Amino acid sequence: MIISASRRTDLPAFYARWFWRRIQAGYCLVPNPFNPKQVARISLLPTDVDAIVFWTRHARPLLSILPKLDQRGYKYYFQYTITGYPKPIEARTPPLPVAIKTFRSLAERIQPGTVIWRYDPIVFGPAFPACEHLSRFSTVARNLEGYTERVVISLVDCYKKTERRLGAMFKWGHEILREPATDPQLFDLLSKMTRIARRHGMAIEACAQAEDFSQIGISRTKCIDDRLLSARFGGTWPSAKDGGQRRFCGCIPSKDIGMVDSCSFGCVYCYATRSDDLGRRRYREHDESSPSLLRIAGIEQKTGSPFIEPM
Repeated sequence: MIISASRRTDLPAFYARWFWRRIQAGYCLVPNPFNPKQVARISLLPTDVDAIVFWTRHARPLLSILPKLDQRGYKYYFQYTITGYPKPIEARTPPLPVAIKTFRSLAERIQPGTVIWRYDPIVFGPAFPACEHLSRFSTVARNLEGYTERVVISLVDCYKKTERRLGAMFKWGHEILREPATDPQLFDLLSKMTRIARRHGMAIEACAQAEDFSQIGISRTKCIDDRLLSARFGGTWPSAKDGGQRRFCGCIPSKDIGMVDSCSFGCVYCYATRSDDLGRRRYREHDESSPSLLRIAGIEQKTGSPFIEPM
């Protein structure tokens, strides 16, 4: 079993202590996001967990826990997002220098090739033209040279739950495209990003995209990837696609232990949080001693965890 920690929230940034307590307990509880009355008990015992895939923008709170995971024999790798967008696109993500420093510190501590940079999603339009992306992408790539071998990109998706927040961008004077793949300048931007990535020793790959970018050197990728797991940890891993993911997602099956509406970074394009206020409130109410990340109705849980910013 592969544990995803987590597509639904930034677990390393906000819930690292909860995660370690659940590792010690050997299990966690996770409600079905589409039917909260269905609650799964997921084993976190080393004998049951084949690997953990962490998704984060800020791994610092997890760094002290990683040696303990190593001692228990867990295998893991990171999908690590650094975009550097300004407010109001990303309200409270780590500043670019902090993000780069933490990424490098993480990459120095764990097995080579197990920290993957994500420049994801690409928000494109008059407010975020190609020149800004190229400048930012080049800066990050230059600073991550030698610390990662792969960079994953995707285009922003306008889900129903993000339409209102993305629409507010226009009110704030930030015009973006709802369907960036329709802009003829996009392929030129991606071509230049490909050359930048290669110059700094990175392969550039696309995640869950309907568009085929192979002609400009961007291959499709799996974020939860049997090929990477085999290359880094050995053995044979299942390669079949996870049927519960999006149509163009290539990830192999995993169990996600996060919960939606629990991230406090405030990214307007986030599809896992309905509103910034809700995400921050649920984080404040979170109890790190609970068997589930957030309170589940009908299950007794302790309360009273302090509000602690991950920065």
